Amino acid sequence: MFTGIIQSLGTITQIEPRGGDLRMQIEAGTLDLSDIASGDSIAVSGVCLTALEPSARSFVADVSNETLGLTTLGDAAVGDAVNLEKALRLADRLGGHLVTGHVDGLGEVIAIEGDGRSQRWAFRVPSGLARYIARKGSVCIDGVSLTVNAVHEDEFEVNLIPHTLEVTTLSQRSVGDAVNIEVDLMARYAERLFARECEA
Repeated sequence: MFTGIIQSLGTITQIEPRGGDLRMQIEAGTLDLSDIASGDSIAVSGVCLTALEPSARSFVADVSNETLGLTTLGDAAVGDAVNLEKALRLADRLGGHLVTGHVDGLGEVIAIEGDGRSQRWAFRVPSGLARYIARKGSVCIDGVSLTVNAVHEDEFEVNLIPHTLEVTTLSQRSVGDAVNIEVDLMARYAERLFARECEA
């Protein structure tokens, strides 16, 4: 589990084809890897990956075809910046919201407008995901926990404050770019429970 509070910007330094999928090497920026063992989870732009061969400054991760097909990692290139967050410990603060690192699908940036010192961003998501996104609910975009300000059918809006733009890769996104979307975990469970009640 994660919180959607980005701890560091990293960089993809190597992409190596391996047996039909990929292994990526990621330089961890300022992220402290001293407590990371091989097999621990790290969210990479919202995608939960298993860290392998961790060193003081980097780790590698195997990326399956499933992940490559469903997330922006499928189009990643050497030199790309990524948002990094280590897995949540039970004693940690929950500053964002509960995030699994299991991306539900891709969204598209459709508008970016100034809003005071912040920016108002609009995204379009597949209709199958849109029903899970609610005004004043939480959504995870490229691993960043954000509050939904408005919802219009398959589109929604968030505000990005200067700090978020400074410490995440969202500042490098433009209109038309794809982003990883993870909807609120509680919304998915609520729908499942409601469906079972209706079946009973």
